[in-house]
Amino acid sequence: MKFTHESLPQRITFASGEAATAVKAEVEALGASKVMLIASDREKKLADPIAEVLPVALRHDEVVMHVPVQVADRARDAAAAAKVDVLVSVGGGSTTGLAKAVALAAGLPIVAVPTTYAGSEATNVWGLTDGETKTTGVDPKVLPASIVYDATLLTTLPGDMTVASGLNALAHCVDAMWGPRMDPIDQAMAQEAIRGLAAGLPRVKADSASVEGIEQTLYGAYLAAVAFASAGSGMHHKICHVLGGMFDLPHAQTHAVVLPYVLAFNAPNAPEAERRIAAAFGSATATEGLRALRERLDAPRALKDYGLPEDGVAKAVAPMLAAIPANNPTPVTDENLTALLRAAWEGAEL
Repeated sequence: MKFTHESLPQRITFASGEAATAVKAEVEALGASKVMLIASDREKKLADPIAEVLPVALRHDEVVMHVPVQVADRARDAAAAAKVDVLVSVGGGSTTGLAKAVALAAGLPIVAVPTTYAGSEATNVWGLTDGETKTTGVDPKVLPASIVYDATLLTTLPGDMTVASGLNALAHCVDAMWGPRMDPIDQAMAQEAIRGLAAGLPRVKADSASVEGIEQTLYGAYLAAVAFASAGSGMHHKICHVLGGMFDLPHAQTHAVVLPYVLAFNAPNAPEAERRIAAAFGSATATEGLRALRERLDAPRALKDYGLPEDGVAKAVAPMLAAIPANNPTPVTDENLTALLRAAWEGAEL
């Protein structure tokens, strides 16, 4: 074995039913006294009990999917005007993403409180959208200093969003199996993450208030994000970033639709990754395992259902080809990428 693996410095607290107490402890540990609490209107009821125990100097609720640069600029200006010294984000990937955009400019620590399975809270990856172009990057300043996972905050997450968000987390696992910086530690974490997600998601699908199911799914989503942050963004995420930026598609649903097509595309040329994924699912093959899980979850099936116009397939190919890592297991061409996107647009059977 010859590889270098870097573990990101971060505190993780699982505290079901105790988010407010746990977040207060994290803010105090950072020595902070002026909190910018970022939470959309949709998350207000979840954020209010947390806000009550914190020295909140500013509450900010302008949260927009894919973090448009104008939205990020307004949040940065608000943070500077209030002279805050810590950011607390309560929400999904868009909320965490906005906190990261502020931290990128101001160097402030983040305490992240996830309310979906997005996984952004466990990575040092940021993303901003300008017009039709979504730009991502890596910077240690955007890695949250700590995460507080409270499963009770996810008991009201709508079922369809639970499925899409959980499959987005699963996409982190799959991409980590062959990302540009992949190593055996990433693969081991990704494999365990798949097992956790495959165990937890059906329980949450059957009972959205199952704290045990949510905890298992959060555990899987966290490991998935850590593996992904180390391995780097692979073919799947490059495809989804282009689609999200160009067509403003919903993030989680886009990942949920694209995932099986990328897995089927790469698995034949990544035998070790395929074996690990299949083992995590407890199935004969990786694609069979994912197919069975998606059927149990009634997963999103076609990009055309989420706003991708038919002519968008051809428009997206060139920027995707430019972004997909050169070491992708299966060589990517204009023709086979177009075929993959067309199948995902239609929701074609694999």
